[in-house]
Amino acid sequence: MIRSAFGKQWSLKRTLLASLLGLTLTLWASSAAIVYVEAQQESDELFDQSLMETAHLLLSLVENEVREHGLGQPIVLSMKGHPNSHRYLLFQVRDAKHRVLYKNDGAGDAALAPDAPDGLSWTQIDGKRWRLFTLWDERHELALVVAEPTSHREDISSRFFYKIVIFGSLLAVLATAAIWWSISRVVRALQRSADEVAARTPNDLAQVSLNGVPSEVHPLLLSINRLFGRVRHTIEHQQRFTADAAHELRTPLAAIKTNLQVLQRARSDAERDEFISGLGASVERATRLVDQLLMLEKMDPQSGTVATPDQGDLAELLREQAAHWQAGCAQQDLRLQLDIASAPCALHADSMRMLLRNLVENAIRYTPAGGRIVVSCGRQEGRSFLRVADSGPGIPPEMRERVFERFFRLAGATLPGSGLGLSIVARVAELHRAQVLLGPGLDGGGLAVSVLLPVE
Repeated sequence: MIRSAFGKQWSLKRTLLASLLGLTLTLWASSAAIVYVEAQQESDELFDQSLMETAHLLLSLVENEVREHGLGQPIVLSMKGHPNSHRYLLFQVRDAKHRVLYKNDGAGDAALAPDAPDGLSWTQIDGKRWRLFTLWDERHELALVVAEPTSHREDISSRFFYKIVIFGSLLAVLATAAIWWSISRVVRALQRSADEVAARTPNDLAQVSLNGVPSEVHPLLLSINRLFGRVRHTIEHQQRFTADAAHELRTPLAAIKTNLQVLQRARSDAERDEFISGLGASVERATRLVDQLLMLEKMDPQSGTVATPDQGDLAELLREQAAHWQAGCAQQDLRLQLDIASAPCALHADSMRMLLRNLVENAIRYTPAGGRIVVSCGRQEGRSFLRVADSGPGIPPEMRERVFERFFRLAGATLPGSGLGLSIVARVAELHRAQVLLGPGLDGGGLAVSVLLPVE
């Protein structure tokens, strides 16, 4: 059953059955009526032709009798009357004055339809309709009138009509059974799919089977399967995000707990200040991790909160952050070089700032004191680019694909980090339809991260 926009239910099966059966019966009735009318017309033509041939034959016999005996003698034809002449055929031979010279049984003594025209016509005899054919000889002395009752024709038409009705009824029964079977087969396929979906548990999002369903239903089931896939991906994403967040937050929260316990046992102001400083660092690390997780979740396409990029220029974002990066590099005894040129592209400012912050902060964190960092932007080969290069330890070529995975960190990494920085970079680049390339950095080592963005 299907519920319409007005809340009423209607049956697809009954609707299809009524429509198809009604159309089939209408076509059959129309065809039967046309066949019946055509057959009746053909039958009338055959009866008329037979009536005319009979008249010509009888007239030739009459003319032969007249030539032998003349009109002075009664016309005698050696013909035996039909046992039911009043139901089959009547004929008369009369002269120009409408005097009946000869007739068969049942024709009567009075002239049959004396005012009837020559040829075929209709007349009434004893309140019944008869078909009449009047034929004159060449000298126009004798007229032969042949009359045939319509009852004979009507009997044949009635028998033909009953045969059509019986055949049509059988056809209607067979058509109903065939249409019912066809529609039931389609509905059974839909019902199987509906039962399969209804039997699912909330966590069972496997694809609905497409075996045995009509091709017209495939788009609907494919759309349902795609919806299940998106829901399944969303659930997996949420579960993964929850597990990752719980796993990564365990370490800073444990550090916060440890620092609090130690702070409670501090024996001097110096120890207390030291533990407070450690507590602040742990809180800052947890805060940064939460911010990164929330940003990563916000930029996920499944969240539905990703904004459409607007036209902008990377050079403005770099100039905006330059002073902050200079201060950070000065604290770590690093040299920062900025090479800024116009780089127009469609960008989402907040997420691009997050990308820049992660790239530059990673470079500052992993570049040893005395090293240098180059941040540049511009246009190259029809695309705008952003590049952050450093003279740090770099990333081995075989590991450059894996560093974009969440929480992935290189073996032997000693500096604190969450392993989310390059994951955020990859997500922001995907949002901007950009390409991220990793390559060698400065002074024969280090790492260079290039982000290539389409101009439009």
